Amino acid sequence: MSSLRNNPRAGDPSDTYLDAARDCILDVGWRRTTLTEVARRAGVSRMTIYRTWTDMETLLGDLMTREWGGVVQAAVAAEDPGLGAVERMVEGIVGTVRKLRDNELFVRIIELDPELILPYVLSRRGRSQDLILAITSDAIRAGQATGDVRDGNPVALARGLLLAAHGFVLSAHTMVDDEVSEAELDAELATLLTRTLQP
Repeated sequence: MSSLRNNPRAGDPSDTYLDAARDCILDVGWRRTTLTEVARRAGVSRMTIYRTWTDMETLLGDLMTREWGGVVQAAVAAEDPGLGAVERMVEGIVGTVRKLRDNELFVRIIELDPELILPYVLSRRGRSQDLILAITSDAIRAGQATGDVRDGNPVALARGLLLAAHGFVLSAHTMVDDEVSEAELDAELATLLTRTLQP
């Protein structure tokens, strides 16, 4: 069985199938999306989809990995190379948080099927989280080598930053009201990250 877990090449037909699944979820939500409907929207047979994914859970895992990985890569690409190591990391993390909160697939899942996110908060890390951790720990190591980032286990530092960012992605809306804006919360996240990373 092939899967996006094997990092397909650009133009892989799996992208078309994932696009169809994404459209289904945006239209009717996760619970009402079936592999049969994904196949219909992609214009292929059910067996074509079943050869790649045996169930919707596996397909969703690949879709989320592609979607969130794309968000992370876009945020990293948008970082200003003229900034110092800490400022670049803070910009990348806060940018990722904002993009995830605004991502239409993420918003749709949170609105209709929030239980899909719970395993990645309560039980295990997902591939997207591992990607974020790898990028962040590499950036921390590079910053430590130049003296811009404080000493410490870069993997533990990266995991601490990710745990902090989780709250700003998943729960920021519960803290926004007439007294505090989303922008103010993001500024607090930037301060938290900066003070955590600085020597």
